[in-house]
Amino acid sequence: MKKLLLLALLPVSVSAADLMICNGEYALCAASGSTPTGKTITVKGKVFQEGMAVCPVLTGRSIANGALMNNSCDAPAGKVWSLFSTVSEAPQAPTWAVAPLVHRTFVLSKTEGMSNMWSFICDKQTKKTNNVQLASCYGPINESPLTNGHVKMGSTIVTDAPVGTLNPVGGNF
Repeated sequence: MKKLLLLALLPVSVSAADLMICNGEYALCAASGSTPTGKTITVKGKVFQEGMAVCPVLTGRSIANGALMNNSCDAPAGKVWSLFSTVSEAPQAPTWAVAPLVHRTFVLSKTEGMSNMWSFICDKQTKKTNNVQLASCYGPINESPLTNGHVKMGSTIVTDAPVGTLNPVGGNF
């Protein structure tokens, strides 16, 4: 229910016309963190440090930002989109066992960053880990899923990643 409430609060930059429902495979990065790749990524004309997150691949209905995906849920062969879902549990690192997704908040600071993987492309990994298909997802660090701008230091971030996760995937909702 909290996730549905969050969706209702998205009108800042992601308009209703940009939201799409996809059905099929998608990566769910909600409980993942990201590691800087040393590269940059440009989102709507703004440059960010790029992060890579390892995320489980799920199948079902998911929510996408069509503006970032050329208004298509179809991913190229061997790839999958990292999307949002209302599932309450999912496989999580390090064992990739299914566990409840637990919401928490933290404050963005110079020592605690965040990453946004929503509606960015992922490479499906060639082998499964503990029978879970994983994907390597690439997205911006300290970028807002609401405005696609830089998140200001001191902003409150919502994530499902555990405490201590490097650049947890989340947003300044």
